[in-house]
Amino acid sequence: MFDLDKWQEIFNTISKNKLRTLLTGFSVAWGIFMLVLLLGSGYGLENGVRKDFEGDAVNYISINPGVTSQAYKGMKPGRRLRFTNDERTTLGALSYVEKSSSRTQIWRNNLLSYGTEYGTFDIFAISPEYRFVESLSMTEGRFINDIDIQDYRKVVAVGRLAYEALFKGKPAVGEYIIVSSVPFKVVGVFDDPGVDRDLQRVYIPISTAQRVFNLGNNINNVCLMLGDAGVSESQDVVKEVKAVLSEQMKFNPSDPRALFIYNSIENYRKFMNLFASIRLFIWVIGIGTIIAGIVGVSNIMMIVVKERTKEIGIRKALGATPGSIVALILHESVLITAVAGYLGLVVGVGLLELVSKSLPSIDYFANPEINIGVAVGATLILIVSGALAGYMPARRAAAVKPVIALRDE
Repeated sequence: MFDLDKWQEIFNTISKNKLRTLLTGFSVAWGIFMLVLLLGSGYGLENGVRKDFEGDAVNYISINPGVTSQAYKGMKPGRRLRFTNDERTTLGALSYVEKSSSRTQIWRNNLLSYGTEYGTFDIFAISPEYRFVESLSMTEGRFINDIDIQDYRKVVAVGRLAYEALFKGKPAVGEYIIVSSVPFKVVGVFDDPGVDRDLQRVYIPISTAQRVFNLGNNINNVCLMLGDAGVSESQDVVKEVKAVLSEQMKFNPSDPRALFIYNSIENYRKFMNLFASIRLFIWVIGIGTIIAGIVGVSNIMMIVVKERTKEIGIRKALGATPGSIVALILHESVLITAVAGYLGLVVGVGLLELVSKSLPSIDYFANPEINIGVAVGATLILIVSGALAGYMPARRAAAVKPVIALRDE
């Protein structure tokens, strides 16, 4: 039940010691403020890294051929390895692999034109499955499909920035653009959540590129989509890739320069584990700062109890129960910590919002924020901490004997 007299007494006590209460509350508010600020910055770093990963899937392995650096089974070092369509077929049949795709960049004339508009863009010859590697979404038309591959069609899917540069907002699907001096029909425009560089690409069928640009059956890269495979499964696939290709292409499977393999599953998990450790470290530092403030509150409440010893003795002599004495001290302690901590929380969240809105685009840092769960957790910590800070002084006050208290000077 709400006791108005008790709260009036608490506010009266606080008003008599404004500076002491202000400094005590500031230490608690500072602790919460720093916790919010550190957590928000940590989430900003994590959001930035997640944003960088959004441009690609996080469940694939990319394999590029290199140059051997070790002799193996009579073969000399220094051989440049080359992938063909056969390597993609072989690797696509490995365990855990749900989809496989190939990619080859066309390095010759990169000039694209449509009417009187010209631009230099990256040209990639791919298989249809590659859209899952890049997490592409079509904004107009469709992507390269299997029929395009089978029929060697001269079709092209254009990135959003390339489309804007060439078509200036006009409809693109069904139009022809000149790709490396060869006319290709635009079948779609795509968007990519990654960096702008990915939106300045155009994709053409790998089979068409091999025939039009005299590539034979060569490809530069094979990507393997592993579905829900975890880190250990992806590492097993990497070992299997090395074993199969070393036998097929005659190189030492332990040769570090024969293959260049990027394991997105492993790299993504490493980043997420790193940020989990950073969050734990931030919580330790933040909680330590809060504890320092709470210790200050506890010390102040001990002083309050000492100053009010005679008053407490009179209360007990008049019939006040130990529980009512404990409640009085606890209420004052919780009030100071809760109000100060809430102010620190509000200021911290407000500063994060201000920084988030005014922060320019920075790689690996985006949207510093804390979620509602963290805010609720911080509030609960304040309430519990305030109760703990006042408990020992309250117990001491409740244990005061009226006779001794009335003799206290």
